[in-house]
Amino acid sequence: MNTLTESVNLQAPPTPILFTDAAASKVKDLLAEEGNPELKLRVFVQGGGCSGFQYGFTFDETINDDDTTIDKEGVQLLVDPMSFQYLVGAEIDYKDDLEGSQFVIRNPNANSTCGCGSSFSP
Repeated sequence: MNTLTESVNLQAPPTPILFTDAAASKVKDLLAEEGNPELKLRVFVQGGGCSGFQYGFTFDETINDDDTTIDKEGVQLLVDPMSFQYLVGAEIDYKDDLEGSQFVIRNPNANSTCGCGSSFSP
């Protein structure tokens, strides 16, 4: 009789899209200003920009059946299936530094990005 011993990693697998604490906290603040508890943040990828695709953010009340939903600090991030394929492995963050305040997407799938950081090519 053979015995196989494996170590079990009890940590949860990494989220395909990382929604940072800083980004969730900023969205929570923005949602409080809007005064509508039904709003969620939708991130999407669409054609355009100087590199072929560009990122976009909008508030949305509707969760579609095929949306991926990421919950963090009471905030829901929504991603449609087409956008999800371009955002797998990406980090959605919020930075506030000497250059200004903005949401930032660090995407390992982007082969090139433009100087503004909002468009990319896969």
